[in-house]
Amino acid sequence: MILDSDWEAEFCRVAESHPKVKAYVKNHNLGLEVPYRYGSEMRTYLPDFIVLIDDGQDKPLNLIVEIKRYRREDAKEKKSTMETYWVPGVNNHGHYDRWAFAEFTEVYRIEADFKAKVEKEFNKMINQVLITGKV
Repeated sequence: MILDSDWEAEFCRVAESHPKVKAYVKNHNLGLEVPYRYGSEMRTYLPDFIVLIDDGQDKPLNLIVEIKRYRREDAKEKKSTMETYWVPGVNNHGHYDRWAFAEFTEVYRIEADFKAKVEKEFNKMINQVLITGKV
């Protein structure tokens, strides 16, 4: 895999060693692009990775991962767009499986933060089953 930074290499090491990760891919020429607005300008955001997480459901969770060394102002808009519009919109549509988003900004915390994110999504799935009775 061609990586853009040592931080991305660290994320790959973490993903490959996590027991709930089924697969992951660098989002390069895959076509996953997310439109977002920065001020009055329309831009396109290309997330770094897509990770398939086994969270106990029939189909894996698609986790979009962004690795950010330097967080400029537009990075805040990208994250906000993903969490406020894109992920809820795709999940509410219901025809593209389930999606979540994670941004990692500290290289020495990638492993702990990734583990916490996977656990959070797994617990969210468990709560959904308890509430709805559906997997």
